[in-house]
Amino acid sequence: MTPLGTKKRTGESCPESGVWKVDSLYDSTTAPIARGNIFPPYKGNAVTWILSRYA
Repeated sequence: MTPLGTKKRTGESCPESGVWKVDSLYDSTTAPIARGNIFPPYKGNAVTWILSRYA
């Protein structure tokens, strides 16, 4: 199991299904992302995603 708090960038493959949060001081957007999917950009920008909760 991938540890909570794991960080991945836009364009990388998701290692663990769960709720991922954009790493930002100004936005708390979350998205459910399934294992094997590619992390999307957010608002047209490459971002860092953090695993916040397991699915």
